[in-house]
Amino acid sequence: MFKNGGAVAAKSEQTRQLVADTALRMFRDIGFEKTTMRAIAAGAGVSVGNAYYYFASKDDLVHELYIQVQAEHAARASQALDGTASLAERLKATLHAGLDVMAPYHRFGADFVATAIRPTSPVNPFSAGSTPAREASLDIFRRTVDGARPAVPKKLRTDLPELLWLCYMGITLFWVYDTSEGQRRTRRLVDGAAPLIARGLALARIPGVSKVLDDVLDLSRSIRD
Repeated sequence: MFKNGGAVAAKSEQTRQLVADTALRMFRDIGFEKTTMRAIAAGAGVSVGNAYYYFASKDDLVHELYIQVQAEHAARASQALDGTASLAERLKATLHAGLDVMAPYHRFGADFVATAIRPTSPVNPFSAGSTPAREASLDIFRRTVDGARPAVPKKLRTDLPELLWLCYMGITLFWVYDTSEGQRRTRRLVDGAAPLIARGLALARIPGVSKVLDDVLDLSRSIRD
């Protein structure tokens, strides 16, 4: 009985993954708006009802994309960070890895933002439903910070990953509306911003600047409460 139950569960997961993979391929190939649940079901070779059983809407499928993108970003960032010491270079490696992962989906980036910006959307990066994906992304920036040499000032290590993640959200928004070939303007932004951030943090040891950074950290903590 248990063996049969395990087989059924495995088959169900395979079907769910097939529906998700089909949807993400169609998002890339024909765009978000033209991809319907009926078309996804047909492409996956399942009934429309079966597709809706696993994903209640296209929003849920965008959420699935969000989760998969974080997993792939983590894998690519880990590889890119190997042997990289300075915070500036580690931050550049992490941000470029994220852009590499998102590149195939640039075509419907604006649709993604339109979906994610709604407060009630399951893909809103600040929503409770996005907690696992958000934590996965934050963990990428934690590893980026923790492995930096010279080490980031101790008082910054706890809060810095979240601040860098927020910067990444801003860069992602810039990338969405970047119409330059290969989104090269976004790449230039990353290459220029990462060293500036690292140099700014290096000033944390200077008393006057340190106080300003303390105020920034206090503000960041206050809006999370």
